[in-house]
Amino acid sequence: MIGAGAALAAEHKFDLSEMPVGEAPKGFTSTVVGEGKPGQWKVMLDEVPMARVEGRSEKAKMEKKSILAQVSVADMAENHVAMLILGPEAYGDFTFRAQLKIEKSIFEQSAGIAFRFQDEKNFYAVRADANEHSLKFYKVQNGKSKIFGPPVPIDTGFWYELTVECKGQKIRCLLDGEAWPMGWMEDDAFAAGKIGIWTKSDTAARFADMSVTYTQREPFAQMMVRDTMKQYPRLLGVKVFMAPPPEAKLQMVASNDEKEIGQSGEKTDADVIDRGVNYFRREKEVVSVTMPLRDRNGDIVAAVRVMMKSFPGQTEENAVVRAMPIVKEMQQRASSVNSLME
Repeated sequence: MIGAGAALAAEHKFDLSEMPVGEAPKGFTSTVVGEGKPGQWKVMLDEVPMARVEGRSEKAKMEKKSILAQVSVADMAENHVAMLILGPEAYGDFTFRAQLKIEKSIFEQSAGIAFRFQDEKNFYAVRADANEHSLKFYKVQNGKSKIFGPPVPIDTGFWYELTVECKGQKIRCLLDGEAWPMGWMEDDAFAAGKIGIWTKSDTAARFADMSVTYTQREPFAQMMVRDTMKQYPRLLGVKVFMAPPPEAKLQMVASNDEKEIGQSGEKTDADVIDRGVNYFRREKEVVSVTMPLRDRNGDIVAAVRVMMKSFPGQTEENAVVRAMPIVKEMQQRASSVNSLME
């Protein structure tokens, strides 16, 4: 979800403890990059370090917990990547952490994290490789990849903590909390996207303790309202109503009063969207005009309510004339239903 404006920090832990052991994880999407079939991802129990340890200490305290494992090793094609997308959310600026253990295999022994994932041909990734003993960064764009990274002491059978940080165009990957494998890199191909985990070819690998700390971005509709209120400081209010997917329930999605966001829309708001009509309302010294907001194809995607101070002789006609240029300016920025909520 690409957007701008006010931002708040949030954290999400991918909790596997309530998922049935031995079954595919719920809420995630298994896919394949390259050729072959998707992998077999299952929730399993394993001994995982309770905290990150320096080096590969055998004295690390272990804890049995639910982990994710890619257990299929049938596909040995070099261009086969089994990937698991961790939910539908897209992240822009974030820090993602996961513990990773690579198992011994015949051909490949590599796995890692995919991020700012757009589709199977467009994403970033970091790969830990126990064959090459390397940690490498991938940029896959239009199906073509660029790869680089230094040698690092990665082996099979040990848990490692992989971290990916994204701040705007700046990206870096860490191993066991140390940034030395790679410094900050800059790339502007993908500003936001989904997060996933992956294994290559016949690699069997396990992932645990996955979490993401991210910046919550202001939806584009709310940013437009904020900008409109700054541009027209004499306005009393601007509200945007629409039925965002997937719920498709008419509601206020943006407002100069953020506490109102989420309130149900009225019948008049639905009429504006369904019939393309304008509505005028006068309440004491306040008049409001609700008008359709159209996308670049001319389709109605939302209703905008513009609230203004009334004056002697105020009529519905001149209220519409006052509101029209405001809605038109917002309309020039609205490309689609989805763009308003990004």
